Amino acid sequence: MSWFADHLPILPVLLPSATAILLLLIGDRGGEGLGGHVHGRLRWARRIALASVLLGLLIAARLAVEASGGEVRAYRVGDWPAPYGIVIVIDRLGAMMLLLTSMVALPVLWYASGGWDSHGRYFHALFQFQLMGLAGAFVTGDLFNLFVFFEVLLIASYVLMVHGQGRERMRVGVHYVVLNLSASALFLIGVALLYAKTGTLNLADLALRVPKVSGPDAVLVQAAALVLLVVFGFKAALLPMSMWLPATYSAATAPVAALFAVMTKVGVYAILRLHGVVFGTEAGESALTAVPVLLPLALATSVVGVFGALAAHTLQRLVAWLTVASVGTVLVGVGLFNPLAWGAALYYMANSTLVVAGLFLLAELVAAQRGDAADRLEPASPVAQPTLLGLMLLLAAASAAGLPPLPGFIGKLMLLEASSQHAWQATVWAVLLTVGFFTLIGLARAGSILFWHVDTSRSSGASGASPKLVAATLWLLGASVLMSVLAGPVQRYTHQAARQIVDVDAYARAVLGAQGRDTETTRPYRFDTPEGQEPTR
Repeated sequence: MSWFADHLPILPVLLPSATAILLLLIGDRGGEGLGGHVHGRLRWARRIALASVLLGLLIAARLAVEASGGEVRAYRVGDWPAPYGIVIVIDRLGAMMLLLTSMVALPVLWYASGGWDSHGRYFHALFQFQLMGLAGAFVTGDLFNLFVFFEVLLIASYVLMVHGQGRERMRVGVHYVVLNLSASALFLIGVALLYAKTGTLNLADLALRVPKVSGPDAVLVQAAALVLLVVFGFKAALLPMSMWLPATYSAATAPVAALFAVMTKVGVYAILRLHGVVFGTEAGESALTAVPVLLPLALATSVVGVFGALAAHTLQRLVAWLTVASVGTVLVGVGLFNPLAWGAALYYMANSTLVVAGLFLLAELVAAQRGDAADRLEPASPVAQPTLLGLMLLLAAASAAGLPPLPGFIGKLMLLEASSQHAWQATVWAVLLTVGFFTLIGLARAGSILFWHVDTSRSSGASGASPKLVAATLWLLGASVLMSVLAGPVQRYTHQAARQIVDVDAYARAVLGAQGRDTETTRPYRFDTPEGQEPTR
């Protein structure tokens, strides 16, 4: 057991990787036969994949419990000392993101096993590679390996994006691949500039070396920071790099779009980890490089996202635009640049991810029961399960809009409180409240069309959704409700995670050790301004 505990931090990366390789060896040729009979290979692929994700959820839960004590745990791959070797770092934030990923992945995979996985080849192997990339991005301790894990999850997402084929998916998929390849090229440029001027890509080492860079070299370091902000902003769907997301997510199959709800959070995580710490208040001449642009762009992203949702003509596209709006709201908290706001942003991010993933699955359930009209927002034959699906949409809408006592309300209230005494307080309040109101309007409009404005002259020929598919959707929406029940402990965890992020000294001790740090020049990260007030250079 001690061996297992020693190697626990690397297991969230190794487990899906080993599972994907095993699934590729097994293969899934044959899919479903006549009468919907599932062939043996696909049946075993489902069992192995689900068991692996369930085990990953248990590992993530244990890591989160261990991290809640405040210890930053570093795992040096091959026992090579940082910053020269690969290091995996588990702190409160990393453990939280692993747990959130697993909580979304398990019901989504269960849903996909209801039949979507048979619409293309190697779905389960690709799903595991996607999880490997997500987990690696959340726990890696250096920028180059962040790039590597970005590419792993993106390559898997390219194929998952067109899973099930179709003309629209192929068209949107080409745009998705080209744009992401361009962003990856910019990623390498930003990484190269940082390495040229600091000699390291280890995040803990960067936090110590960037403050020492001055003069013309500091200008290049700031340029690298802004290039990486563009890259991570693209991944997170920050305006103006967010226009690709609605078409992509609305064209993907429901379980793929639900998993993609986690993918945008990798960009948010990277912005918080790099610009909140490495380029934070203690970064010398490069301090707070992102402050002038991040908050205005985040506010604009929320506004554009919610107006895009109001203009959507299908339920899945509406949810895709709400994904953009929710990312903007989370980045508003990041852009306030204080631990109180970061804790609020993390709480809101966890809830919005669960709700958005549940809404993508719910959109497919509705579409399957409306015949040719699918999820288009127009009158059609009534659905077979109007009460069940209607209540699920009502619950999701209330949480997404921020109605009490659901966690969406708690998260937004925390964000409003964190913006007190900030120079942009009035704007933040106006935007967050307006976005919440129009989110409710958009989802209420969709619900009234889908469940009330029906063509009664046509009877629904569709049967109700299977309990398996409904259970997966309820898992995600129920997890959101659970966040409200456990609001106190979850809120304390997210605030502690935010405060731990800015403790550069503790992070450096865990990652670099006493021999890898210059203790005379290391200063603990601090905020010189009152909590909630905008920091100044």
